[in-house]
Amino acid sequence: MPLKHLLIGLGIIAIWAFNIIVIKVGIEDLPPLLVTVLRFMLVAVLVVPFTRISRRQLPWILVLAVTFGGLHFPLLFLGLQRSEAGTGALLVQMGTPFATLLAAIFLKEKLGSRRIVGLILAFGGVVMLAGGPSLPPPASTALLLASAFFWAVSTMIIKLAPPIAPLTLTGWISLFAIPLVALGSWLFEDHQWQAIQQAGWAGWGAVVYTAVMSSIAAYGLWYWLLQKHPVSRVVPLTLLMPVFAVILGVWLLGDPLGFNKLAGGAMVIAGLAVINIRFRRHRQSSAAP
Repeated sequence: MPLKHLLIGLGIIAIWAFNIIVIKVGIEDLPPLLVTVLRFMLVAVLVVPFTRISRRQLPWILVLAVTFGGLHFPLLFLGLQRSEAGTGALLVQMGTPFATLLAAIFLKEKLGSRRIVGLILAFGGVVMLAGGPSLPPPASTALLLASAFFWAVSTMIIKLAPPIAPLTLTGWISLFAIPLVALGSWLFEDHQWQAIQQAGWAGWGAVVYTAVMSSIAAYGLWYWLLQKHPVSRVVPLTLLMPVFAVILGVWLLGDPLGFNKLAGGAMVIAGLAVINIRFRRHRQSSAAP
């Protein structure tokens, strides 16, 4: 992966890591599904009027509106209610092995022995990170793991779908996901209008940040990377997200920091280095005369 694309990927991960912190603070001010609905509404208002989709693209976007907008995000927000920031980010990283396995099965992407070693090393670091914070309740753990799975499924769908501009994809997924998540909020949450009226800077700040930075900026760039590189080369970058989330959680939320978090972070970085160094060498050798 070219250095410029790698740096873009790292910037995306930093935005998502801070997004975990923002969500944790925001859902203390507004119900989680309501935050998700407001996020999608803001994204749709900012993006949809300036983009268009074709009939060929529409079915794929509708499917993604279910798997990504209607399942991944609501499950993530609900699961983070009763988990630490670092632990939540850790469990969501199960999306990496899910996506890598799905890519190998359905897209026939070859991992190669060194990339497998890098994935094992990096994921081993993620597992070591689990030794610091305690796991959330079983229900929250199940919600976060389900969120990770539907993230992986959505990643596969994006790779199989016809080309769609990243910003267009972000906006229209948000638009079609609104009724799904709104229905969930209506069924499982109460006093939404009162919560909106009483929300402070934390709740509205979470809506704006998750919409503009995470959905429009970060996911738009993420879709672009997925269209440029194989899933098995892009997805491993997300293993850095819990490292960033742990650091931000310690700094901003006062989460505990121990040896496990430090050693796990080092293992993740080492594993990603193995994966990316192998790809760079391959590109250089293939380009040689």
